[in-house]
Amino acid sequence: MTVYVDDMRAAYGRMVMCHMIADTDAELHAMAARIGVARRWHQKPGTERSHYDIALSKRAAAVAAGAIEITWRQTGAMVARRRATGQLGAPEDAEQWHHAHLAARKETS
Repeated sequence: MTVYVDDMRAAYGRMVMCHMIADTDAELHAMAARIGVARRWHQKPGTERSHYDIALSKRAAAVAAGAIEITWRQTGAMVARRRATGQLGAPEDAEQWHHAHLAARKETS
């Protein structure tokens, strides 16, 4: 299972939230269930932006359950890659891919 949690820190009431994404919605929902996040919190279902916003306590549980820690910039680049290619790809080269993709699009426009 490849699930990722980023280092975003967004206030939501008294909670601090981050993103949880995965290669597939099945993997994403399995992790959410494993860490006790209700399916109703799933955001952007059926799109390349499918994710959960989770509290930091749930982030810690996801990491303990095998989720990979990434930056919020990697999350954005990976989601952009999924929009363009259908796959999240590896976080290690996500930002580099995104910069190259944007440059190529700029050249063709």
